[in-house]
Amino acid sequence: MGENMRILLAEDEKELSNALVAILKHNNYSVDPVYDGADALDYGLSENYDIIILDIMMPKLSGLEVLKKLRDKGIHTPILMLTAKAEIEDRITGLDLGADDYLSKPFAMGELLARIRAMGRRKSEFTPNIIGVGNVSLNKENYELTNDKASLRLGNKEYQMMEMLMVNPKRLISTEQFMERIWGYDAQAEINVVWVYISYLRKKLDSLEANVKIKAVRGVGYQLEVCEEAEND
Repeated sequence: MGENMRILLAEDEKELSNALVAILKHNNYSVDPVYDGADALDYGLSENYDIIILDIMMPKLSGLEVLKKLRDKGIHTPILMLTAKAEIEDRITGLDLGADDYLSKPFAMGELLARIRAMGRRKSEFTPNIIGVGNVSLNKENYELTNDKASLRLGNKEYQMMEMLMVNPKRLISTEQFMERIWGYDAQAEINVVWVYISYLRKKLDSLEANVKIKAVRGVGYQLEVCEEAEND
């Protein structure tokens, strides 16, 4: 179950964090540990995690504040809250703010692993499927390409191409692969239809002021490129 699942662990008690990281890695999860709420928010917003674990009591921002900000920004990753206090209010607030589950400290490691497995299963069932690259995200439910500034609805073929590019941003996708996957070989489509749709997508990315570009590699295909510095052109 743990294969390649990415977990963000925000826990400010170093010893506990180290123990959790060791156990999670032993169970084949990949884990990024952070030790305060500000880092938890930064990592949660910039990376694609399968599960986020937030301690409620943390320096800089509390787990509840991080949770609220992530949900406000449209991050739907399943979130498990760790609470040292048995206070029911924190749990209720957390669940109201969009947490998926919580565990009270001290907890048994076996229980934490069981909760993570359950949340991993839930993610595949419920999370609005959102893929993010750079400052744009693609919503699989409504075909919207979105960033902080605006959102655009993609047509079916545009969406399929964008999804292929975003699912594996480093990979080059050839014109033939697009043709085969989206138009199928039997279609009357000309090969240059791919180029036409790529140009539509480029215009849409430009209009969103995306920091992601579709780069053509001559004779090979296309891939997404995240521009570190948005050029002012």
